[in-house]
Amino acid sequence: MKQFLFTAIISLLLVSHLAAQQPDKIYMPNIHGIKLFPAGNQDAYPIVSLNATGSLELHFDDFSSNIKNYNYTYVLCDADWQPANLSPFDYLQGFTQGRLTQYRNSSVAKTKYVHYQAALPEQNCIPKLSGNYLLKVYLNGDTSKLAFTRRILVLNDIISVSAKITQPFNTQLFRTHQKLQFTIDKTKLNIVNPQQQLKVVVLQNFRWDNAVTDIQPTFMRNNMYEYNNETTLVFPGGRPYRWVDLKSFRFQSERVDSVNQNIVPFDVWLKPDMQRTGLRYVSYVDRNGFFDISTTDVNNPWWQGDYANVHFMFVPKNAADFTGKKVFMTGELATGAGDDNICELDYNTDKGVFEKTLLLKNGYYYYTYITKAYGSKSSAAETADTEGNFSETENSYTILVYYRSLSDRADQLVSAVTLNSSNLTQQ
Repeated sequence: MKQFLFTAIISLLLVSHLAAQQPDKIYMPNIHGIKLFPAGNQDAYPIVSLNATGSLELHFDDFSSNIKNYNYTYVLCDADWQPANLSPFDYLQGFTQGRLTQYRNSSVAKTKYVHYQAALPEQNCIPKLSGNYLLKVYLNGDTSKLAFTRRILVLNDIISVSAKITQPFNTQLFRTHQKLQFTIDKTKLNIVNPQQQLKVVVLQNFRWDNAVTDIQPTFMRNNMYEYNNETTLVFPGGRPYRWVDLKSFRFQSERVDSVNQNIVPFDVWLKPDMQRTGLRYVSYVDRNGFFDISTTDVNNPWWQGDYANVHFMFVPKNAADFTGKKVFMTGELATGAGDDNICELDYNTDKGVFEKTLLLKNGYYYYTYITKAYGSKSSAAETADTEGNFSETENSYTILVYYRSLSDRADQLVSAVTLNSSNLTQQ
């Protein structure tokens, strides 16, 4: 009886704090180096099949010197990442929260931290419905002491989606943009009202800041819904992501200008990033914004890797600010550093450059620069001002299909298909 009351109280506390949560946000300044990915693959998004256990790896560092009691839970959200109108008992099997029991103090590294890790979902706390989930990590079982949140997609793959990437018909966009078109087979779904029961979201390189939502079918033929919109499903191609090799702070890679190891964390100044618009297109392999924690100096990067304050500098043409626009960095390295997984750079009027400092762990990082108009969070992110756009750029596109039956109170994720613009294959 006491166990039941305790669980019920925890459940009520979780529900009471739903309104304050935000996806992919760091709430405690002592938390760094967060990575959540499919086991063994740091370059993939945390998508897990329904009822699968231990298929995701979670890693993060706490710069506090003492070991703490971290708990976690999952919050089911609708397709728009708003909390579903359900109790945790309705979508979680087992307990409504778990505890992170695997940790280790850093060694070798000059920066002192405690490294925490876990294989998720665990058997005693596992989502039993498909959909969007927010992983919440917090202290001492108290959800008001939230450390960070991360998105997880739980998939029940029950429908088929065929898709391809083409060039737009619009001659003005033909050489700079990429068009996605796809068909959904809804045979296994009981759809009466497609506009209310079916939601489709398209992500470019798993970015949520420019996700395309509220997509309606162009044609509906029996059980086949075709999406072939010349406006909504056309994306700027951008250019291959920029990169920086930080696997070692002792041996400087070609993108590093200088390193100061006399302070902890270290200071790393990168060579200036020039504006790439108007430059000739050059193709090279990138990870579409992902980074991996790795090092050449020690055996285990997770608890032996070191940290540095990495100073980025973006140089616009003629050292001029962008009128009416702000400059941001995007990529996994920016997750939690700002709203919508993008972080704003500051314009230095004396130098005529945009600057940003990020605390990063040993690893290999990919990133790109974008602009957004002042005064509107909903304004489109653009690469045209900073990188240029090319239709031959390699990008990944992910189609997420959500379904809600007439009796459901939450959106189910019934398909997640990823294509690559280079080989056009579905993954």
